[in-house]
Amino acid sequence: MSDALLAAYDAVLFDLDGTVYHGARVIPGAPETIQAAREHGTPVRFVTNNASKAPEEVVAHLTGLGMPAGVDEVHTSAQAGVVLLEDRLEPGSEVLVVGTESLAAEVAGAGLTPVRENGDGVKAVVQGHSPDNTWAALAEACLAIRAGALWVACNVDATLPSERGLLPGNGSMVAALRTATDVEPLVAGKPQPLLFETAARSAGAEKPLVVGDRLDTDIAGAVAAGIDSLVVLSGVATPEQLIRAIPAERGTYLAEDLTALTESPEDLKIGPRPGWSVTVENQTLTATGDGDGLDLLRALCHVAWETGVTELGEDAKARLR
Repeated sequence: MSDALLAAYDAVLFDLDGTVYHGARVIPGAPETIQAAREHGTPVRFVTNNASKAPEEVVAHLTGLGMPAGVDEVHTSAQAGVVLLEDRLEPGSEVLVVGTESLAAEVAGAGLTPVRENGDGVKAVVQGHSPDNTWAALAEACLAIRAGALWVACNVDATLPSERGLLPGNGSMVAALRTATDVEPLVAGKPQPLLFETAARSAGAEKPLVVGDRLDTDIAGAVAAGIDSLVVLSGVATPEQLIRAIPAERGTYLAEDLTALTESPEDLKIGPRPGWSVTVENQTLTATGDGDGLDLLRALCHVAWETGVTELGEDAKARLR
């Protein structure tokens, strides 16, 4: 285990949806891999943009899926959103909550007053994912934001992975309010670095590793925080998105899923790979060779990122498939 990727870092910061589980379905091998990290002595933290559940609920969900965890190991975008509110509001200020009761409880726990309807006393709106968010709730938030209330979005994930597929995420609801108000919210969760920085500090880590499936949140947040990252293909990210990734959304390593944490870092690094040659011809990426398909993708990403050429030649497309 001393030569495994997880051994090269002093903490592992896991995204949840699409990385550790899909709703009620665990990613195969996740419990064993997380246990391997614990047995190695590598601190584990769970960092989620989903603001619908309190840390205690996240712990219960993880435990039910065979991954026991402590409340202190869970960091949510709801907690990060409340930190932004605390820094900007007077104690007792009214905050209109668009989200779950657990988000409202986080607001109350910070010494602020959660409300569900707009009124003269509302100083801020905090918006997090809830399957029960309604047009009426968005309408109350719209009125408050238009009246000048501070607007904090716990996250802006457009979609939410589930066992049934991708569903509308908080970002889709945020987009509706953005359209209705012409206002941009303060974003608390990933890709802002706050969640990762807080999780790393809680683990006493100076060299943590982020594991996530979304380039625009998990990986962008890691880049913003100056943290190495492992991109996994068990959730939202696709090979095409990886090849076309902008510098702010480029990971360090690439794997099918989080079980690769027990493999060698050199085998997972995005870059030139044995067995494959990738060149640029007529502004397209051409691949020759033979070997592992993920190695080909790592090599394609490397050349695309180095040259800015992202169009795949027919041979590269066929080999990647």
